[in-house]
Amino acid sequence: MENVKLLVVYYSSTGANRQLAQWAVEGARMEGADVKLTRVKETAPEESIKENAAWEKNYRATIQIPEVTLEDLEWADAIIFSAPTRYGSVPSQMRNFLDTTGSLWVENKLANKVVSAMSSAINPHGGQEATILSLYTTMYHWGCIVAAPGYTDPAQFNAGGNPYGVSASVDYDGKIKEDPEAIRKAVYHQARRTVNIAKWVRSGELQEA
Repeated sequence: MENVKLLVVYYSSTGANRQLAQWAVEGARMEGADVKLTRVKETAPEESIKENAAWEKNYRATIQIPEVTLEDLEWADAIIFSAPTRYGSVPSQMRNFLDTTGSLWVENKLANKVVSAMSSAINPHGGQEATILSLYTTMYHWGCIVAAPGYTDPAQFNAGGNPYGVSASVDYDGKIKEDPEAIRKAVYHQARRTVNIAKWVRSGELQEA
């Protein structure tokens, strides 16, 4: 059987979700997945980016990472999303991309893909859970299989305990406030769990309804 094809899609202004996404890539590769790391297109005006030193630094440092495409979504068996919270929902950059997926949705090309999501905010419980759930709402419309981490590994309890997906508290420079090692382990678990569920789906252990 071919390796599971995992797509990691992130949006990050100051770098925290880029770090979460990179850890997801590492965790998925531990399970033998073929992984693509992609970023959502930055749509903020250049002037706004330049007003925030951390935002501009992260933007310049990651411009070489390929922007996600609809072809990437179609390619993937599983997808992990990572995005910061904006007032309890996903940033407009991520939403804009998701709103372009209608051509795949109408042909049922996103159905039965395994998906999972992560997020960050300035404060603990500052909207991360709502952001992840808002992403999952879109995935339900796609007909995806959501692979939430729940409490299936002790790492979850050491990284904030959010059962919907890893969430991190970050400062204004994009640095993770909690123990980064604890967050990394939780991301590894979530990524590996996502890949393994995708393996079960592909093997027929989870039959298509």
